[in-house]
Amino acid sequence: MTQSMQSRGVNERGTMTKDDARKFAHAWIAAWNAHDLESILAHYDDAVELTSPVVVEVLGLPDGRLKGKQNLRRYFQRGLEAHPSLHFHLQDVLCGLRSVVLYYDNQRGGRTAEFMEFSQDGRVVRVVANYSA
Repeated sequence: MTQSMQSRGVNERGTMTKDDARKFAHAWIAAWNAHDLESILAHYDDAVELTSPVVVEVLGLPDGRLKGKQNLRRYFQRGLEAHPSLHFHLQDVLCGLRSVVLYYDNQRGGRTAEFMEFSQDGRVVRVVANYSA
């Protein structure tokens, strides 16, 4: 497995082991906690699609769906700017075939579960974010 695929998620077979999932999760959390937008975005495919109720709140998009890495960049940048104390604490990692679910807490104690599906080259191509009520 190449180092870049390992840090992104899938192995050379296009599947994911529990170890792959944990490594991805820790790299993803570390990028967010460093507020390093380029490191965060390195995990995502150019054709990524993200669905989140926060997209509805922040951007006013009724379906809560963002498409494309450039739109994701603007959304994440806005979030980092609005929350300078943003910090995630990983609680659990669930592993699928070419997917993970990251379960984490934020700096305010809110809980999030993000389903992430990976492309063949190991980048996140689809995200569905869910938040505690």
